[in-house]
Amino acid sequence: MADLCSEFGDLVKIKKQLISVISLCKERGLVHSVKWASELAFALDPLPKNELPPPAAFTEEDAQDLDALGLAKSYFDLKEYDRAAYFLRGCRSQKAYFLYMYSRYLSGEKKKDDETVDSLGPLEKGQVRNEALRELRVELSKKHSAGELDGFALYLYGVVLRKLDLLKEAVDVFVEATHALPLHWGAWLELCNLITNIDMLKSLSLPDCWIRDFFMAHMYTELQMIKEALQKYQSLIESGFSKSTYIVSQIAVAYHNIRDIDQALALFNELREQDPFRIENMDTFSNLLYVRSMKPELSYLAHNLVEIDKYRVETCCVIGNYYSLRSQHEKAALYFQRALKLNPRCLGAWTLMGHEYMEMKNTSAAIQAYRHAIEVNKRDYRAWYGLGQTYEILKMPFYCLYYYRKAHQLRPNDSRMLVALGESYEKLSQHVEAKKCYWRAYSVGDVERMALLKLAKLHEQLNEADDAAQCYIIYIQDIFSCGEQLEHAEVSTALRYLGQYYFKNKLYDEASLCAQRCCDYNDAREEGKALLRQISQVRDQMEASSTDLFGPLSSNNNTPVRRVSPLDLSSFTP
Repeated sequence: MADLCSEFGDLVKIKKQLISVISLCKERGLVHSVKWASELAFALDPLPKNELPPPAAFTEEDAQDLDALGLAKSYFDLKEYDRAAYFLRGCRSQKAYFLYMYSRYLSGEKKKDDETVDSLGPLEKGQVRNEALRELRVELSKKHSAGELDGFALYLYGVVLRKLDLLKEAVDVFVEATHALPLHWGAWLELCNLITNIDMLKSLSLPDCWIRDFFMAHMYTELQMIKEALQKYQSLIESGFSKSTYIVSQIAVAYHNIRDIDQALALFNELREQDPFRIENMDTFSNLLYVRSMKPELSYLAHNLVEIDKYRVETCCVIGNYYSLRSQHEKAALYFQRALKLNPRCLGAWTLMGHEYMEMKNTSAAIQAYRHAIEVNKRDYRAWYGLGQTYEILKMPFYCLYYYRKAHQLRPNDSRMLVALGESYEKLSQHVEAKKCYWRAYSVGDVERMALLKLAKLHEQLNEADDAAQCYIIYIQDIFSCGEQLEHAEVSTALRYLGQYYFKNKLYDEASLCAQRCCDYNDAREEGKALLRQISQVRDQMEASSTDLFGPLSSNNNTPVRRVSPLDLSSFTP
């Protein structure tokens, strides 16, 4: 923290750097980097006139290319990329060279997208290629070898390599680009998408610049290291970026990732107050509203975004979530498809479309959608988990196990992944592994409160009566202590089992207490009454033989008193 504050000590200098990089990116048509730097600059105090940075140095080559560059940039802004490239053919300045190559790249992307929209549905998108990539790679590679690429051209070279699936080379080039031009956020963001784990992140040699802290915070969020991400963002706020809407949105996304729904909703509402026409991240906000079944709020958000811009990816995802919440799954899938026509690399839309196909029982389309999500981002645990669920429906437990393992590696402390893994092991009769998974799911904080119940039933199935009883006891205590009766809570199942268990072990007081509690539940009432009659008969016989072994009923608690010896569950901890 101390290091960070000293690094951010000169906010005036940072503001100057941001103003300079905004200008450089604007000249090159890098609109997303312009927006990011502008939002950050807006969060800092304005500079007096005498503190404003001077314009970038102007070379002889820049002067020669000035007219051609002005003309080409006007065509570029109108998305006439081939035309822009044509007028930049003979230019020699760095700026003109970048715009020339970037125009050719975007022309190829545009043609690819047009062809995709015309001929194929979104599920076959991967079959169309940008034909310009190979030529661009050859030309950029020559310049790279000769050391003639500046920071922006290195960034473009990295993008071309990534698009050609040359990922290792792309990482090296993006790292080089961050060293050559540390303030260009686009290069950092591209690097983010290629880093698959924390070890890879630690192995990279990154420039020592204040923007690196923003990158690390973003990276921690992506790698599900939410505690570290929140600490980093808190440090950035304390360093002087307290007005940054970008940081607020990132913290909201981080809370969404750890399912702290109340905190995330509060931050998104705050964000909408500060920036009411914002569309970015609103698809994530709609996911939270969906999870909470907040229909009016989701409807309002969808209508609001349609008014702002109905042809944005996020808007389509929000409308898709709205229809999904209303169980109109065909309509929902249609809007996710529309989102993918607008941006085939939209991760959320692929995953959500997979969910919709699952709801419609179209498993083959769901598998395709989830696979596309993984192609876009191998760190998307929801897609791996979705694939596991799909193969579960297809009754293919070995496949389930593979995909649930992948999801668990990405979210090691998510109980849902562990419970799913346990179920897969159970189906494959790997009972020891299944027990470990269920116990671990309970230990990390069981979100759905199902792990102990499944563990108890497994013990019951394996005739491990003492272990099953112990699990049922903890399960009942857990359900009652949480203060809310969960819809799927199977308290009656646990009470039924414990009643019989105590009765067999001649612990009639506890058996009687469980039987009485069974009478509170419709599905267990008859068995409870039958057990009470059995206990009564046994006690009558005992009294008849005048052997009074037991004292009066002593427990008036919600949960049965355990008189069995404590069971050691530590053996199940992986």
